[in-house]
Amino acid sequence: MKILKYTALLLAAITFYSCSSDNDSSSEIPADETIGLQKIQEIANDTHTIELYSATGALVQGYNHISLRIKDKKNNTYVTDAKVDWTPLMHMTMMQHSCPKTAVNKASNKKTIYEGDIIFQMAQNEKEYWDLTFTYTINNVSYTAVDKIVVPAFAKRTVSSFSDTAGNRYVIAYIAPATPKVAINDMTVAIYKMQDMMTFNVVNNFKVKIDPRMPSMGNHGSPNNTDLLQSEAGGLYKGKLSLTMTGYWKINLQVLNATNEVLKGEAVTTENTASSLYFEIEF
Repeated sequence: MKILKYTALLLAAITFYSCSSDNDSSSEIPADETIGLQKIQEIANDTHTIELYSATGALVQGYNHISLRIKDKKNNTYVTDAKVDWTPLMHMTMMQHSCPKTAVNKASNKKTIYEGDIIFQMAQNEKEYWDLTFTYTINNVSYTAVDKIVVPAFAKRTVSSFSDTAGNRYVIAYIAPATPKVAINDMTVAIYKMQDMMTFNVVNNFKVKIDPRMPSMGNHGSPNNTDLLQSEAGGLYKGKLSLTMTGYWKINLQVLNATNEVLKGEAVTTENTASSLYFEIEF
């Protein structure tokens, strides 16, 4: 009887230890961290597969918030300690250029997800296309992966390029509200200055005046809009966008520099019904 008792205790201990070990092991493996995201595509090399995600599962001309994770092909696990950089490149018939982008950083409270923003200032066409190159380091080993990406034209204008009188070129992009409402919405845009064909830097200390209008409704405007300003250097421009009804809106813009000089855009008047610089939304 004692032998049976000790045997039962030993089996119970082994079972408890096995269960505890399994639980500890599984806790180290992240749950699916892509919930709420849709896969755009994969970009692969001989060693890794880079999975690209967004909220919609597609890239668009204009602002894109992109999430990604890197899968090791050998052991089928996701990398948690990579240092990642990326370079979007537009292949035109006569030249190549990049576009505004942020750094790629580890997503907050995620183990395998990295994220960043890219603003594609132009769409692809039959002869011209974008590709995306990743250069990344894992355990002091460097890797590269590159492939074509699909960047179709957006149905509404949410990004524009313009030049000032000195020949400096800028890109301005609509970011929010992503889902406009009949209300006073928080509005966000990004402004970048082109340093060269491959480099775009955040512009500081500008101001964006907005005048939303409904062209199909007598070009009426809305009250309680506020200018878009930065709260800190290197940041986005934020203000208030008043939308009084659903439908198509043209958000007329004027971009002013640090000395309050208008670089691009015109005020809306009875004679001038729209600015040459604007965004479009419809909801």
